[in-house]
Amino acid sequence: MIRLGERIKELRHRDGRTQDALAAELGVTAQAVSRWEKGICYPDLEAIPSIANYFSVSIDELFGYDNDRAKKADALAERIDEMIRQNNGKDVSMDACIALAREALIEFPGNEKLTLSLASALFTAGYVRHGEHHKEGDDGYSVYDTERHRTYAEWQEAVKLYEKLLLSLHGGEMRQKAVTELSQLYKNMGEHETALLLAQSAPDISASKIMLRINAFDGKEEVAASGEALLDLVLHSTELIESIVRTDIRMPPNIAAQMIGNAAGMFDLVCTDRFYGKSSAWLACLQMLRSYYLWLAGEKDGAFSALDTALEHAAAYDGLNEASPAFFTSPLLRHVKTNAGSLRAQSAFSAELPDVWPWWCVPKREPVKNEMQADARWDEWVRRTQG
Repeated sequence: MIRLGERIKELRHRDGRTQDALAAELGVTAQAVSRWEKGICYPDLEAIPSIANYFSVSIDELFGYDNDRAKKADALAERIDEMIRQNNGKDVSMDACIALAREALIEFPGNEKLTLSLASALFTAGYVRHGEHHKEGDDGYSVYDTERHRTYAEWQEAVKLYEKLLLSLHGGEMRQKAVTELSQLYKNMGEHETALLLAQSAPDISASKIMLRINAFDGKEEVAASGEALLDLVLHSTELIESIVRTDIRMPPNIAAQMIGNAAGMFDLVCTDRFYGKSSAWLACLQMLRSYYLWLAGEKDGAFSALDTALEHAAAYDGLNEASPAFFTSPLLRHVKTNAGSLRAQSAFSAELPDVWPWWCVPKREPVKNEMQADARWDEWVRRTQG
C-alpha cells in the first residue's frame, strides 16, 4: 500500500484529470487527494473500489500488483495493431484480428488500449470487407454512399466503442487516434454535424502536437522537430489534394492526373535526394491513382509509366529495414529519423499493387482496370510486381 499515492497520481496524470475532479467524484476534498499522493495518509478502504473504477483499472492494478498483466495487455494491443497494419487495403486476417481483440477484452475488461485496438480493427474491417462507396450528388460532386455505409455492422460497433472511449480519454495519442478514426466514420455514415462538433473540440493546426513540439527545443533539436513537422505537413497536404481530386468528379481526367502528379512532386521539394522513407508507400498509391486518371484521359503510355513509378516506390518501401539510413539525407530533413528499422517482417507491398489498384474507390475503377488488363503491358507490370 506504500505506493498507492504514487499510483493514484500516475493514473490521474495518465488520464489528464485534476485532483479536484477525483475529489468531486469520491466526495472528498482536493486536500485529501493531495495528502494521498504525497503519502501522508491513505484513502479509506471502502473508497478503494471507487478509485479503481474511476480510473478503469482493477484493484490489483491500482495497487501496482499487476505489472505482468499490464505488460501482457500492452503486448496484446501491440500484436492486434500490427495485424491491423497487415490488413490495410486487403483482408489478410481480419477475422483472426477481431477475434484476438475480443478475447483480449474478455481477459482484460475495460482496458482502454485493447478497446481502442478492437475499435480500430472494426474500422479497418469495414473498409477491407465492404469497401468505401461513393455516388454522384445532386450538385455533381462525389458524395459518400452513407445509406450503404450505415449497414456495416463493423462500423456501427466501432462508433459505439470510440464514443465510449472519448468519455474517459482526455488527452494523448490514444484520444487523438480515436477522434481521427471516429470522425472519418461519422463522415462515412453521414453524421456531418456530429463530425463537425468533434472537429471544433480539437485545437487548430498551430496548436497541434507536431507544431508545438518545435517550441520545446532550440538549436539542432529545433531543426529536427521542424523537419518532422514539415514532412508531416507535406503528407497531409497531398492527402488533401487527393481528396479534392477524387471528390470533384467533374474535374477533367487530364487535370486530375496533373494535380495528383503535383501532389507527388511536393515530396521532392523536401526529399531532394529522392529518399522518401516510409512515405514511399504513399507515393506508390498516388502514382496508381494517377495512372487511373491518365488512362481516362487517353494517355495510355503515361498510365503505364505511372504504374512503373508506383512499383519503384513500392520496391523502395519494401527495401526499408534495419540497414536503411537512420536519418533522412536531404538537407531539410537530415536530422529527422526515418524509423525504417521499426518496420517488421511483412508481405511485400509491391506484390499487392495489382490487387489494390488504384487503392481508392473511384467511379470507373472496374471498367478502367478491365481495359488496362487487356493491354499486354499490364501482365508484364504484374509479373514485375511479383519480384
